[in-house]
Amino acid sequence: MTFSISACCPRTGMMGIAISSSSPAVAARCAHARAGAGVVASQNITDPSLGPKALDLLQSGIAAAKALEILLSDYPTKDWRQVVVLDRTGQTATFSGEHTLGINATAQGPYCAAAGNLLANDTVPSAMVAAYSEAEGDLGDRLIKAMKAGLAAGGEAGPVHSAGLYMVRNVSWPVADLRVDWAEEDPIGALSNLWDLYKPQLEDYVTRAIDPTAAPSYGVPGDE
Repeated sequence: MTFSISACCPRTGMMGIAISSSSPAVAARCAHARAGAGVVASQNITDPSLGPKALDLLQSGIAAAKALEILLSDYPTKDWRQVVVLDRTGQTATFSGEHTLGINATAQGPYCAAAGNLLANDTVPSAMVAAYSEAEGDLGDRLIKAMKAGLAAGGEAGPVHSAGLYMVRNVSWPVADLRVDWAEEDPIGALSNLWDLYKPQLEDYVTRAIDPTAAPSYGVPGDE
């Protein structure tokens, strides 16, 4: 019911995740990232508590594979979970429990990893990793291209209805937290359009938070 890609950019230090599902508001439950720590996707039959727990481990300096091992040790319902962990150095680790739904798969590449369940076929994550690795531009651009490639490769077995993009870097808040919580058709396309709108303003919002005296105009009625 979900497919996602987690990645980091070694040039900028930005990290993030893009995700889509047939369920509503998928990013609210499944997408986790923290500046200086890493990225976690907690999906399938979702336990959102896995995200913050894994990020705490990553923030302490534990690498992705070891963090995933610790996260799932003595965790009684791990067989129902699908998890991706990416640390701040770009190392990745993935897990799909034996009760992961339908056709499921994971794929790992340089500085990225993808996973999915209830997929149309098991090539979807590898298609996403390939598209991300071949794409150029900002992290957000590359994550969106990977999601479109996953959809083109078959995506979920049924239609998806929600999507999200969550990115962090050297500030304590997400620099992008974009969500399409429900769309009857093409939430990934809607997310792409939302990213195109937000991308030129991203730096302005960071500047406004750090130094409002240097903030550009807001571009709204009444602002001069």
